Amino acid sequence: MLEWVEEQIRACPEWENILLNKSPKDKATTIIGLNGGQKAAVLAALWRQAKEHLLVITFSPRQAEVLLRDLEVWVGKANLLYFPAYELLPHEEAYEREIAGVRLRTAERVLAEERKLVITSWAALERKMLPPELLVSRVIEITLGQAVERNFLLNALVMLGYERVELVENPGEFSVRGDIVDLFAPACDLPVRIEFFGDEVDSIREFDPQTQCSCEQISRYTIYPAREGIWTEEEFRRAEPAIRESLAHQVSALKGQESEGEALQLKARMEELLHRLASNTPFPGSDRFIPLIHQELASFLDYLPTAHVILDEPVRGEEYYRQRALENAKTLSSSLDRGLILPQEQAGLFTAEELIPLVYQQAIIHLSVLTHSVKRSRANITLPLRPVEGFAGKSREFLDVLRRHHKERVVVGLLVYGQERREHLRRSLAEAEIPAVLGPVGGAPAPGTVYIMEGTLESGFIYPQGKLAIYTEAEIFGQARRPKRVRFSSEGVKLTAFSDLKPGDYVVHINHGIGRYVNIKTLEIAGVHRDYLEVAYAGDDRLFVPVDQMQLLQKYVGVEDEPPKVHRLGGGDWQRVKNRVKESVQEMAEGLLALYAERQSLPGHAFAPDTVWQKEFEEAFVYEETPDQLKAIKEIKEDMERPRPMDRLLCGDVGYGKTEVAMRAAFKAVMDGKQVAVLVPTTILCQQHYQTFSQRFSGYPVTIRAMSRFQSPKEQEETKLGLAEGWVDLVIGTHRLISRDIVFKDLGLLIIDEEQRFGVSHKERLKELSKRVDVLTMTATPIPRTLHMSMVGIRDMSIIDTPPEDRFSVRTYVLEFNEEIIREAIRREMDRGGQVYFVYNRVETIDRMAAYLQNLVPEARILVGHGQMSEEQLERIMFDFYQGEADILVCTTIIETGLDIPNVNTLVVYDADRFGLAQLYQLRGRVGRSNRVAHAYFTYRKDRIIGEVAEKRLAAIRDFTDLGSGFKIAMRDLEIRGAGNLLGPEQHGHIAAVGFELYCKLLEEAIRERKGEQQPETPEPAIDLPVDALLPEDYINDIKQRVEIYRWTAAATSLEGIEALEDEVLDRFGNLPAPVENLFAVAKIKFMAKAIGIASLTQERQEIVARMFPGLSLAAEKVLPIIGKYPGAFRYQPGRTSVLRWRMTGLSQAMLLKRILECLQTLAG
Repeated sequence: MLEWVEEQIRACPEWENILLNKSPKDKATTIIGLNGGQKAAVLAALWRQAKEHLLVITFSPRQAEVLLRDLEVWVGKANLLYFPAYELLPHEEAYEREIAGVRLRTAERVLAEERKLVITSWAALERKMLPPELLVSRVIEITLGQAVERNFLLNALVMLGYERVELVENPGEFSVRGDIVDLFAPACDLPVRIEFFGDEVDSIREFDPQTQCSCEQISRYTIYPAREGIWTEEEFRRAEPAIRESLAHQVSALKGQESEGEALQLKARMEELLHRLASNTPFPGSDRFIPLIHQELASFLDYLPTAHVILDEPVRGEEYYRQRALENAKTLSSSLDRGLILPQEQAGLFTAEELIPLVYQQAIIHLSVLTHSVKRSRANITLPLRPVEGFAGKSREFLDVLRRHHKERVVVGLLVYGQERREHLRRSLAEAEIPAVLGPVGGAPAPGTVYIMEGTLESGFIYPQGKLAIYTEAEIFGQARRPKRVRFSSEGVKLTAFSDLKPGDYVVHINHGIGRYVNIKTLEIAGVHRDYLEVAYAGDDRLFVPVDQMQLLQKYVGVEDEPPKVHRLGGGDWQRVKNRVKESVQEMAEGLLALYAERQSLPGHAFAPDTVWQKEFEEAFVYEETPDQLKAIKEIKEDMERPRPMDRLLCGDVGYGKTEVAMRAAFKAVMDGKQVAVLVPTTILCQQHYQTFSQRFSGYPVTIRAMSRFQSPKEQEETKLGLAEGWVDLVIGTHRLISRDIVFKDLGLLIIDEEQRFGVSHKERLKELSKRVDVLTMTATPIPRTLHMSMVGIRDMSIIDTPPEDRFSVRTYVLEFNEEIIREAIRREMDRGGQVYFVYNRVETIDRMAAYLQNLVPEARILVGHGQMSEEQLERIMFDFYQGEADILVCTTIIETGLDIPNVNTLVVYDADRFGLAQLYQLRGRVGRSNRVAHAYFTYRKDRIIGEVAEKRLAAIRDFTDLGSGFKIAMRDLEIRGAGNLLGPEQHGHIAAVGFELYCKLLEEAIRERKGEQQPETPEPAIDLPVDALLPEDYINDIKQRVEIYRWTAAATSLEGIEALEDEVLDRFGNLPAPVENLFAVAKIKFMAKAIGIASLTQERQEIVARMFPGLSLAAEKVLPIIGKYPGAFRYQPGRTSVLRWRMTGLSQAMLLKRILECLQTLAG
């Protein structure tokens, strides 16, 4: 139907005056009066008419994103390309990988493909680029069967800006393993695995960067540059003398200005960068050298010489760019004076005088809301499109308008996101006797009919002459629902802690205790080579753990940063510690089970199934629910509908949608005539929840009150009366809510936010209150999945760990504290109406830092907050900041577990090298809580020498910018904190003593034992065969990946699992050498041996002997066929300990393993 709408727009008489083809001398046409969703409709209609690319230049990057989202509805994602703006200047040493990837992808695709609709902004055109012909000349085409010298390819990848890594996971990376080269080009959706046979390309396969498994064979792959700043060694060598001359000149100029320090700094930094360039080492900020190495540069417009260029709000765009160019000029001039850049670097950006004429020269159409006197405008055209009125949920008025449209035979399109919401709207219209059709419609729509379609636009419009009206959710419901794509499933496998095992890490051996992992060692014993994990214990004790017994070893994760006690081998200490923890865990399991049993036996209120209002309330949610949210909502409703009190824990990071889940439970309780109490730890959180609940419940007959210090005594008395009399349905409050003088008429649901932040006395009162009411406890501290699994059946838990789609990854920069960059970062955030957290963790000098920042950014409004203030004073400051009374909050780490303030999207951390990884991760989590791109600057002082540990920590936080990436490392610390919250502080010592993983295992065993579910575990068979079974270093060079594959092999629970792993190793690392084939064969033999009850499998003289566990034997009908097949080469001796024997004579290692495995499979039946 939308294509039909475009046809109607193109059919209006005014359209004839819009010329898509004009010569550069002609003036552009201005289309007046378009705003919101009308722009996207007109652009889509223009694009369908165009025979070349259509380039739309918006006035700001934010507007480009809005337009992009709207155009997806009209022309589909496949026809759209986006060319984004960089946030930073080239010399600011932080590589914006995601933005660079999208820009390069778009530049490459406009050269290779036809007729795309390209969206960009004035800001995105700011940087000069390599000319298109130069970029194309650097492109490498790889085809199946082609002869390519591998070293030539590797050198070319480095020249094209690719970074060599061990594991390819992100665009712009490549890795080499034997005859296999993995690489991820920014212009492609998936990375590829190129396998060579000599110098011939033997196969090209796309692979999944998450699983590292190949997906599909392809015949050709185009390798485009991974960075905008690329040059050959020869080009750099030609340019180097001029760069050095410029450096000498600038150093001399700075010295002449008596800026000796700046001159020395510039010389030292530039020498270091030139050395890196000469050795082909990529580094953030290398794009600054583009104007120094390449004389001829181009603009993005040169990549689209025949495109039809459309300017969106040209007057605003020109004004925006002049201001931006002026600010850039000031910053670059200041950087020049401070010894941060060379003069020629300024030539890398277009000045306003250069870019504005260039853009106007190519523009053929201007879009403008108001009638501006736009330069070079030929004519003003007003299309007969009008904005539609908004109804903001007033359904009666909306239905009246639809009836009028039906009577006047107007075609109506309703754009609504979400299948359920569309279906609900169709039912509502059917009840009102308004004909409505669901889904896409081919051909011309019927006059007077309402069409409900998938999609979301900024706003709708009406075209009276064409008898056409489009309404969006913004007009129908008052707010648009935004889609989310799910990033990963809640049931997805999290990375094992072992994938991060490094030499020097502490490990726990289940039988020998805590030691320090040294490395993987290949040992030769009796002529056979095997890999062992070397673990150092107290004294000079060493333990060599065979890789097939890795399940006995776990990475040690404790509760604090202090190192654990390392045990002696063979001493009794470890057994004593383990026994002590076991006793404690069994006591706790008993207590938890008793509590659970008591709850199960108490009578409670069974809530009625969902009402029509409940469905309506849920459909008004402006986002698409994540799978985790839906699962949690289902579990909570099922609990509420049972005739026993609910006691459920809801875990999930702040902003992951816990509050929405709680509001649905609250709504269900109120609809059943019960009262709801929401208990929060702080006054500000109370105020925030009050605003959220009031907004969400508006339009329903629900009375909501808040109770905290921010309410006057009179208001508090009124709320108390309302709770006792029953006319207050829902109350949100601090611990004031559980005072003895507060009486509820009929409390049905108690929601507790961050229970661990309440004191002991409050918790006792909560226990009294919650005996017979349903309780939902929420926590933002993540609970480890291992602990969750071990507590299934004693604590009802729902976990939300899918991040909301509209949240962007936080752009993370690790850099020396540079006041120019920090000033820019703060101003950039203030310019977009946002706020800034500045974390400074020293209370004694925090006011001095605030004064320094005030001097740096005089126009900023600054507040200071720290933990030594009184609770009331701190709450007032935080509340003022939340209300937007200040632009910068200079604070200590109090924000670590603070508020959810969507308007704060820039974080600066001073002395970041002094913070722990989990702390840095959680601080970064304070920003990026809206649909804006957020920035985190982790700074360190330039005169400080950073320790190796701090450097690794900062590198890790920079690398893990993905959402949810905390589950890789940093979240481990937080999870332990979460475990402490769940299990109580007395368990911390026990977790520290044996490590977290073993603690969870002991807890799970204790609970199973108490519940009578303990199952005897079949012991692992001891396998010692005379074969080389290992992953050779020359096959898999990276120790981390070798450990990971050994770990997976040892943990495999089926033959299929081992075979799948074997296929994966073949796919990732190439043909399996004999020792690797043996490794997988031994793993299969071990699995089968365990299945039939074999205790050991070893060599004795010229035989392989398998001894079964005492009391076990094999059926004669299974043994006889094997004896018949291998007469004299296989024997079976039944008895108290049954024995199987294979003769080895004349068999190779591979044949021997094959025969043993075949026999065991026959015996297993």
